[in-house]
Amino acid sequence: MIIINGNEINTSSILQNYPQNSIQEHIIQMLSESEDTYRYNTLDQLNFESNLRSSTVDAAISLHRSRFSFKVFRESRCNPKYWERTNEGGFILKDGVEASKGINDIYINSSMYGTECATAIVIVFYKAVLDVFKDDAFNSIFPKIHLMNWHYMDPKLGVNVYRNQSEYLPGDCRYVKNPDVDPLTPEWQGENAIDLGNGRYYGHGIGIRSMDEIIRILNRFRKEDATESAYLMDSATRPDYNRLERLYNNYIR
Repeated sequence: MIIINGNEINTSSILQNYPQNSIQEHIIQMLSESEDTYRYNTLDQLNFESNLRSSTVDAAISLHRSRFSFKVFRESRCNPKYWERTNEGGFILKDGVEASKGINDIYINSSMYGTECATAIVIVFYKAVLDVFKDDAFNSIFPKIHLMNWHYMDPKLGVNVYRNQSEYLPGDCRYVKNPDVDPLTPEWQGENAIDLGNGRYYGHGIGIRSMDEIIRILNRFRKEDATESAYLMDSATRPDYNRLERLYNNYIR
């Protein structure tokens, strides 16, 4: 059920604004058919979330189609024109570089970049926000970027982990844990994967797969006496869509 400004809405009129079989249509139908209640102050809030989730799916697919490679942190690489590589293997935007150019370069000159799956998902989230906000707003709101894992993300994105959700939606980042990982390949202790809808997920280093396929691949990297399969955790990592909508509206006013 979707409640906007205290009133349950008929989604048929909203769905007319989106192409048939689009990610936005799928998201709104899922929210509307849920037994849980999803509350928004305005219709713009709902549309903003569905558009940013769709942008996240597009950013994940584009990264998958690029030449961006999988590398462990000690072997990570980036374009030194835009990014400075840290001793930990992360990337810090260089002084004087516009954030939009730094993020877009990862997609344009993807063969110059390589890192682990956590950083790839952070890149996807930033790219999705950039494509919705456009250059000027993005550069103003996110002037400094440190790419590595969730701990280094700009707090204005409001990225948090939400557990035991009734619905998991396209654009969510899911985590597949591999508890019996081989200690010789710790990079396969789990996989961050963007929900693309229709049972497909993007995980850096694994590609676009079904969840069963992701689990089978992770199970190849278990220790010799493994007893427990990799499994999908009941949680999702996502940005704070309402906060981002307010930031965007404050900038364009």
